[in-house]
Amino acid sequence: MARAAALLHLLRSQSHRHVSKTTSLAYHCFRSSICQRAFIPNPTFNTSSHLAVFQKRWASQSPTTEEDDKISIGPQNGGQLEEGGKETGVVYYGPISNTIKKVKLLSLSTCCLSVSLGPVITFMTSPDMNVIMKGAVASTVIFLSASTTAALHWFVSPYIHKLRWQPGSDSFEVEMLSWLATSIPKTVKFSDIRPPETNRPFVTFKANGNFYFVDAEHCHNKALLARLTPQKGSHESAFKNL
Repeated sequence: MARAAALLHLLRSQSHRHVSKTTSLAYHCFRSSICQRAFIPNPTFNTSSHLAVFQKRWASQSPTTEEDDKISIGPQNGGQLEEGGKETGVVYYGPISNTIKKVKLLSLSTCCLSVSLGPVITFMTSPDMNVIMKGAVASTVIFLSASTTAALHWFVSPYIHKLRWQPGSDSFEVEMLSWLATSIPKTVKFSDIRPPETNRPFVTFKANGNFYFVDAEHCHNKALLARLTPQKGSHESAFKNL
């Protein structure tokens, strides 16, 4: 009886040891498989290729950001473009159009600041000055700022920024700038074009009481340029024939 009990106890201890060894072996195998899966490199992920793609994207975007801060000459990438990269129907671009627009915006901003802050600064910085003198100084500052802005607008108002024309048409559309530096489209007929007959600078022709300027060096359509720059003698002979 004692031997049977001892034999039963020995079998139980051996079975417990076997189960514990099997459990620990299974745990280690499962843990090692998980670690191996975690550290297996992804064959589809290539660091060098992703870095090269990022460098190409940065190189393609960096020149555009640098060019936006510069004063550009010629057309910008705005509006509806054709496959050739030009806007539909546009045959002439003002070479300094963007520069004129930026200068006008700068002049308008300084004029607004002078009108709004000039009197305040004058009355606050000189408390001992006479009120009449303060008003005279503030009025002078406002007058000078407004006069320079008006003179700039008068000087560049005939400038044509864009000209749209279809060959065979008897009219064309020009894009001008208002005194607020906003675009104003105008339609002009060739029959209304007259010689300017003025000493005003930068004027090419006159139509419907307004002056217009086209840079002849940047107008590549010579036939159109000839129609935009009429000679005074031709109009006089035409009237004589009538």
